[in-house]
Amino acid sequence: MSGHDKSKKTRDHWPFRVFLIAVSLSAVMSFCSSAALEDSGIWIPILVLMIFILLGIVFDMIGVAVTAADPKPFHSMAAHGEKGGREAIRLLNMSNKVSSLCNDVVGDICGIVSGSTAAVIVTELQRGFSTTSLLISIGVTALISGLTIGGKALCKRIAIDDCTKVVYRVARIMNALHLFR
Repeated sequence: MSGHDKSKKTRDHWPFRVFLIAVSLSAVMSFCSSAALEDSGIWIPILVLMIFILLGIVFDMIGVAVTAADPKPFHSMAAHGEKGGREAIRLLNMSNKVSSLCNDVVGDICGIVSGSTAAVIVTELQRGFSTTSLLISIGVTALISGLTIGGKALCKRIAIDDCTKVVYRVARIMNALHLFR
């Protein structure tokens, strides 16, 4: 089988693999969120919401950085045996898949879980205030959207301007966790 045939075969399985990863990750993240939110008042859902917003922002930044980074400095790092060099090259060689996982899978799941967490927060706020549920729902949704979109916009700029640093930090974490070995 030629190299072209092999890459085509791998590419053909990618949508199915990413589907399985998305379903699995979504189930785990939803379970964790649901377990944390059960009979938890208002502060735990707010904390869970902030965690999922931050996760979405960080993974969006990683996905953008991986697509923007130049592999040259990482080839030099790998050649000198620097920790994270090999992992960074692997990330960049799979940038389309890494970007898809980070931006689409993790980012979208975080958005969905944020939405269900928002419903819990709205319900708790409605219990405490006599304001109409529509105003509370609009306010919470607008605030979550603003935090998510604004955070991603800020971090996209960092991801593009400092893509080498972002990829290197992720690669060092992967090296420490023995991922891609």
